[in-house]
Amino acid sequence: MAGKLIVFEGTDGSGKSTQFALARQALERAGRDFRTFVYPQYQEESSALVRMYLGGQFGSRPSDVNPYAASTFFAVDRYAGYQRFWGEYYRQGGLMVLDRYTTSNAVHQSAKLSPTEREAFFHWLSEFEYGALGLPQPDLVLWLDMPTPLAADNLRRRERDTHTAGDIHEVDQDYLAACRRAAAQAADFFGWQRIPCVDGGGRLRPPQDIHQEILSYL
Repeated sequence: MAGKLIVFEGTDGSGKSTQFALARQALERAGRDFRTFVYPQYQEESSALVRMYLGGQFGSRPSDVNPYAASTFFAVDRYAGYQRFWGEYYRQGGLMVLDRYTTSNAVHQSAKLSPTEREAFFHWLSEFEYGALGLPQPDLVLWLDMPTPLAADNLRRRERDTHTAGDIHEVDQDYLAACRRAAAQAADFFGWQRIPCVDGGGRLRPPQDIHQEILSYL
């Protein structure tokens, strides 16, 4: 008996890690039996090509690697994580909560394509990851919709605070904007739940306000 699979998705700088942590704490307080997992697995050998790609070894711009090739890098890492760490628990009926998943290819790789090309890519992605690789489809995808300028501000602040440099996805604001547009199209195509990160006046919503909305779906 398969379990349940909940995915947190969003562009870089959308506050996804914060909301993922708050949801985990809420499930713990509720006494739920669940497990969490974060992709990519940067500390594992399965992410070698992901790290090379994001580090600019295949080109300094995201578009230097076509979306189909780049998707395979991330998909292999997901397959390894599923087989090694959480697949058996899920197949026995467990509740899995993931920070990124197959959904990230739909956001970050389809952004390299025109809107008219994306639907064919979404079909290919589903057949590849869910069909050929046998990864389970999520039951609920929570897409944190953050306006690109605010996401970019969050990324630059994180870089200053941690004294780190962003990867080739994070430093390209035009690409971040394309990812947001692609995510909106993917959300419509796949039926994701949109969680707006700003209010009707364009002001950033407090993290706890966003968290309460997420809890209503959980």
